[in-house]
Amino acid sequence: MLLNNVIKTILFFAEKQDMETVSSFDTVGENFYHGFVLGLCAMFDEHYYVTSNREPGLGRYDIQLMPRDKKRPGILIELKSEKNSSEENLKKLAGKALEQIRNRRYDADMRARGIRRMILYGVAFCGKQVEIEVDEA
Repeated sequence: MLLNNVIKTILFFAEKQDMETVSSFDTVGENFYHGFVLGLCAMFDEHYYVTSNREPGLGRYDIQLMPRDKKRPGILIELKSEKNSSEENLKKLAGKALEQIRNRRYDADMRARGIRRMILYGVAFCGKQVEIEVDEA
C-alpha cells in the first residue's frame, strides 16, 4: 500500500536525519522525536487532519492523521523512547506502543466519525536507532 510505504519512508527519513544531522544529546527523550515526526506528518495536511496529543478513548495518543476523505485509512502513531536500549528491547518497545494504541482505544474519535480502516504504528527510538511495528485495524 502506497500510504504505508510513505509513512515508513517518513520514519526512515527521521532515522536517516538523526544519523546525519543531530547529536545524540539532541535526541534525549520522546519529545524530540514527537516534534520531528509530527513536523514530517504535517506534509499530509492536504489529505489528512494532523493532530497531536489529543484524548480520545482512554488516554492521549501521540499523532493522529484523520483522513479528509473516508476512503483513505486513518493513521495513529504512538512513539516511545528509551535510553541505552538494545535492538531487541527496542522492538519490544515498538510492540508496546502498538498495544497502547489498541488498549487505550485511541481510534475512538475516528471510529465515531465513520473511519473504519486504520493503520497503526508503534515506533520506538533509542538515540539514532528506530524500530517500527505496523498493524491494521
